[in-house]
Amino acid sequence: MRILAYLATLISLLPSVLAAPSSTLPARYAVHERRAAEPLHWHLSRRANPSSALPLNIGLRQQNIENIEEMLMAVSHPSSPTYGQHWSAKQVVETFSPTNETIGSVLTWLMDSGFSSDKIRVSGNRGWVQLHATIAEIEELLHTEYHVYTHLETGEEQIGCKTYSLPVRIQEHVDLIRPTVHFNHHPSPAYEVNKRFGGLGVGDDVGPTMSPKKVQASASSDSPGDLSECDSMTTLDCLRALYNINYTPVATDKNTFGVVEFTPQAFLEADLDLFFANFSPSQVGTRPVTVLIDGAVVQTDNQAPSFNVESDLDLEYAMGLTTPQPVTLLQVGDLVEGGSFDNWLDAVDASFCTFEGGDDPSQDGIYPDTQPGGFDGPEDCGILPPPNVVSISYAQDESSVTPAFAMRQCAEHAKLGLMGSSVFYSSGDRGVAGNGNVCLDNDGTPDANGVKFNPQFPATCPFVTAVGATQINPGSTVSDPEVACMTRIFSGGGFSNIYSLPDYQSEAVSSYLTNNPPPFTAQRFNNSGNSRAIPDISANGANYVVAVNGEFRLVFGTSASAPVVASIITLVNDARIAAGKKPVGFINPAIYSDQFKNGLNDITTGDNPGCGSNGFSAAVGWDPVTGVGTPNLANLIPLFLNLP
Repeated sequence: MRILAYLATLISLLPSVLAAPSSTLPARYAVHERRAAEPLHWHLSRRANPSSALPLNIGLRQQNIENIEEMLMAVSHPSSPTYGQHWSAKQVVETFSPTNETIGSVLTWLMDSGFSSDKIRVSGNRGWVQLHATIAEIEELLHTEYHVYTHLETGEEQIGCKTYSLPVRIQEHVDLIRPTVHFNHHPSPAYEVNKRFGGLGVGDDVGPTMSPKKVQASASSDSPGDLSECDSMTTLDCLRALYNINYTPVATDKNTFGVVEFTPQAFLEADLDLFFANFSPSQVGTRPVTVLIDGAVVQTDNQAPSFNVESDLDLEYAMGLTTPQPVTLLQVGDLVEGGSFDNWLDAVDASFCTFEGGDDPSQDGIYPDTQPGGFDGPEDCGILPPPNVVSISYAQDESSVTPAFAMRQCAEHAKLGLMGSSVFYSSGDRGVAGNGNVCLDNDGTPDANGVKFNPQFPATCPFVTAVGATQINPGSTVSDPEVACMTRIFSGGGFSNIYSLPDYQSEAVSSYLTNNPPPFTAQRFNNSGNSRAIPDISANGANYVVAVNGEFRLVFGTSASAPVVASIITLVNDARIAAGKKPVGFINPAIYSDQFKNGLNDITTGDNPGCGSNGFSAAVGWDPVTGVGTPNLANLIPLFLNLP
């Protein structure tokens, strides 16, 4: 079953599933969305002021969206006759723009509800309708109630509702409406970064300071450094040895590689130089090409591992592994609001962006930012083409998003794949548990005492590549097989509670469940055999030597694994571009195919504990701990070069 067609069916069924007969709900109305889970650490304070203004963004149902998986496979599957024939941005807009019928139906509904045309606007890409109204007017329109919620520790406030309803005849034309049920599970960015990355789930585990050995020559694959301590200190040369990286880019003027970071996370120039001086002397003084999105700043006022380690780690290894390829830093969000996944998608895909923001104030930074000190310019829409490869080491629990939200955002990642981008997300660092080791109760609600597995989003989106973590066993060498990472962190993996099983991994998942049946019932995980499974691929996630705040520390996490795999695919793209071919784009159909088995190192040992269990176990072939294994660049390049 096609993934987004399945989701469309799921959402069309929500009214009958969620809406019990009610004397307060008109007969021709039905519940359209219900909050996915009640937020932790927030409490309901009071009813929202009915006279307050609340700009409402209505996401219109896109046409042809039910065919997007098939369209993506046509340009991504290695056996497809149209492999690599990626789309233009214009073609994406024209293919998925909502129909005139959808736009007309929604506008008629709003005007029939008493709103004048001067309060209604349609975005330039036709994907959103914005309504300017008061909370009282919106409550009547959506048959809901808005409340103010207060964060228990910070006192920050936001508004939201638990459900909202639409006329049955309008539901087929609307994906979702914001702000409504999509609740912000992280308050201000500065608060969360000081709480050890709790909001977006950056999972780095930072160890004590240490003193790595200095390389004796330029850190090139021809002059490897000391590999004797790779089981306790992961360096550029360790990764080159593990993944057979012996390639110097030659098409750097045509290739692009982007790394996403969310303010106030920021790299320090002195840290880059300290790292390069020790491991890649020729790169001292090299900086990323910085693109500031929505008033972003590479801030230096707050300096601590909690503020600097993620960006330092990502850039030190992405730049070190792909030199001399320029790396683009996509820094997202101002210091007041920060940003989230929709914000960076806006910047690379204008078709996702609205005239004043289709982003959700409970999930994303909303710009112009009217708060004191906030960025007061318009949000950045389509300010750069999507990079050929994008690495994102951030995540949130899938349980925190609604099916409609998940569907809409995942479709945007599919569009990036159609345009030729490979997007990599970390799969999480708590095994089968969510951020902060939080699991779910039987109803799918976050619960400190829950035992149901809690996978990570957007990694569970079937149109991105989810990256898990491996490690070298203590006492082993780079020549020995790696195992699933079980030092300080556990590779995030499992089965989605939202997305159905994509065709490209159906055989692999079925084989795993048949030959290695997990010892759990449906009370633990989605054991239907028909759900999207993660991760897709893995790389080392333990003992990274990172220069942060003027000293070296060991860092652990899938947020290290993601930029490593992204770097390797960037090198693959370089080889294809140099040969006159296009970038690989969405790689999942290729890495799951039989013809790419020689390009991967199968990981068969280890598990990913969480939620009071040992989690899943690694096995021969794909598994929900390490995916299809780790990449072997020397073997991957000819395999991808053999494709059109």
